[in-house]
Amino acid sequence: MVKTLVFSDARFPVNRKMVRKAVLDTLTKHKVDSLSSEVSVAVVGRRKMKTLTDQYLKDGKEHEILSFPLEEVTSTPASGFASIPDDVLRLGDIVLCWPKVLDAASVDDIMVDEEIYKLVCHGVEHLLGQHHE
Repeated sequence: MVKTLVFSDARFPVNRKMVRKAVLDTLTKHKVDSLSSEVSVAVVGRRKMKTLTDQYLKDGKEHEILSFPLEEVTSTPASGFASIPDDVLRLGDIVLCWPKVLDAASVDDIMVDEEIYKLVCHGVEHLLGQHHE
């Protein structure tokens, strides 16, 4: 079972069903949907996203999405839990910047829900250890 926790202020009317669908579809694509897992997704404004970016990335850029895996994925067998204490694999947190999502949807000329889907899928892939340059 995949559990998706969505945290959003009323000012950011994110489609929670779309977020959950993106998480499940991505885990299914990577054949890990049968695990009992949990992903949290927070939707924030520019100020909070800037605070997180300054604290963790220190790159001075504005980001649409940030991913924070709870476990670093490595090829070393000694890393990670030998057995998960409560049988729930917590993959990590995804943070979306609502104003940046709206901007990106406008630039890409797609619906906001499509942009949310695309970004959440991207974030989940980062939680699974996939990275890009």
